[in-house]
Amino acid sequence: MRLENKVVIITGAGSGIGKQTALIFAREGAKIVVADMNENGAKETVEEIESQGGEAFFAKLDVCNREQSKQVVKDTLERYGKIDVLINNAGINQDALVQKMTEEQWDKVITVDLKGPFNCIQAVVDAMTEHGTGEIINVSSIVGLYGNIGQTNYAAAKAGLIGMTKTLAKELGKRGIRVNAVAPGFISTPMTAGVPEKILEMMKEKTPLKRLGQPDDVAYALMYLASDEANFVNGAVLSVDGGLLI
Repeated sequence: MRLENKVVIITGAGSGIGKQTALIFAREGAKIVVADMNENGAKETVEEIESQGGEAFFAKLDVCNREQSKQVVKDTLERYGKIDVLINNAGINQDALVQKMTEEQWDKVITVDLKGPFNCIQAVVDAMTEHGTGEIINVSSIVGLYGNIGQTNYAAAKAGLIGMTKTLAKELGKRGIRVNAVAPGFISTPMTAGVPEKILEMMKEKTPLKRLGQPDDVAYALMYLASDEANFVNGAVLSVDGGLLI
């Protein structure tokens, strides 16, 4: 098993990419902390993991809440004594052209998608430093690399996450902590469910693989970065987009 006995916190693990990552990681031997605001979805993830013989527990987490982030780390350490991997997956989008984007839309996306990972990273770094090793993986987006019309807030947050990844890879590497990111393209998740079909078809046509990605595609990329096979990978941004922007 590629992740045997690794303790992994996954934010936003109640649905979409986070849920599929939790299920796949558990099958590879990881102990999963399913951290999410969506209690029903998160508990379903835990039940699915346990039904396949894995180990997991639900931790209620609003990544905007610094105290909750600290509590999730505390509860994980009390249960398992260590934290090997943090995956910052929780995120939202609230799209609008820049002239029509409200301050509330801007603030909400920046807070959840950028400050949220910062909160979780700050909460977990001391434990990883004491352990002498750790992996932090940030789920960014191709939008953070190349921009996208109508997503000024989302692009800014995801680009900021890439900048954070590269900075922390330098800052934390000497402590034995690797920091990497993935940049998914258009993936079939609840987040893309609201995208007009015409736009999705256009994205498929632009993608050399002629399809949207699936949560599994991102989960397996995350698994590589979380595994010991990636021990010398630090500060990388792994695009998982089917070649959309080559």
